[in-house]
Amino acid sequence: MRLPAAGDAGRGTSGPAGGGGSLLAVSDLHVAYPENRAIVEKLRPEHPDDWLIVAGDVGELAADIRWALRLLADRFAKVIWAPGNHELWTHPTDPVTLRGQSRYRLLVSLCRELGVISPEDPYPVWEGAGGPVRVVPLFLLYDYTFRPEGTHTRETALARAHRAGVVGTDETLLHPDPYPGIDDWCRKRLAITGERLAALGPGERTVLVNHFPLRREPTRILRYPEFALWCGSEATADWHLRYRAEVVVYGHLHIPRTMWHDGVRFEEVSLGYPREWGRRGPAVYSPRRILPAPPARPS
Repeated sequence: MRLPAAGDAGRGTSGPAGGGGSLLAVSDLHVAYPENRAIVEKLRPEHPDDWLIVAGDVGELAADIRWALRLLADRFAKVIWAPGNHELWTHPTDPVTLRGQSRYRLLVSLCRELGVISPEDPYPVWEGAGGPVRVVPLFLLYDYTFRPEGTHTRETALARAHRAGVVGTDETLLHPDPYPGIDDWCRKRLAITGERLAALGPGERTVLVNHFPLRREPTRILRYPEFALWCGSEATADWHLRYRAEVVVYGHLHIPRTMWHDGVRFEEVSLGYPREWGRRGPAVYSPRRILPAPPARPS
């Protein structure tokens, strides 16, 4: 699979100039759950020009991912997808047995078949309200640097997680092939993506979309701090400034909220599992409006 050349990063499709649509975002749809699947079936644009960001964890099975992305691509003017860890799992019940990078390449091919923008495509420009901004889907993974207090190496942090019984399922189902480890794959993705972002125009604003949080702060409220190991990389802590982010969109934590860092808005947009959103009562879930900026609300 060819990555777009550095020059390609400056080109891409554009959103409606001055249109009435919005740039919206969802993540962690987990459509294997019938309750979540029913919610996804009801997701519809409010305006014909609405774009939808899907920030990962659509599902685990290739057939479920295809179903959801096809449904959304048929409804929204444009769909932009960044992979989560669950899409990359080689699940024992999935007829598709590809692992690691080969599975990722399959998902990119699926997106291209459906007309969905992936991290391997030119970054599109949203020119509607709040624009112009370049919408940048990222595929970065994690490198075990979000370590619990008192641990200073990958090995000691993982040992503590095993002792606590808090070990990400990725350790069993997410394979890094052909890389030795997920952290090696992460470092490669950071390098590739950094080169592409550096090739953007010096004044271009961005909406950075990653499944995992780009900064450590959102993980501080996790019930089990050991789980932060599977949540991102310290290498991206300044990306919102370095790459001129207007907004950063992420998921993974299943803690939907708005945070601000250095004057930049960070939006966690996940649906999560039924046992999580069910505690808040009947599901009332709709895509989060990213642009134009919604009215200010508490974190």
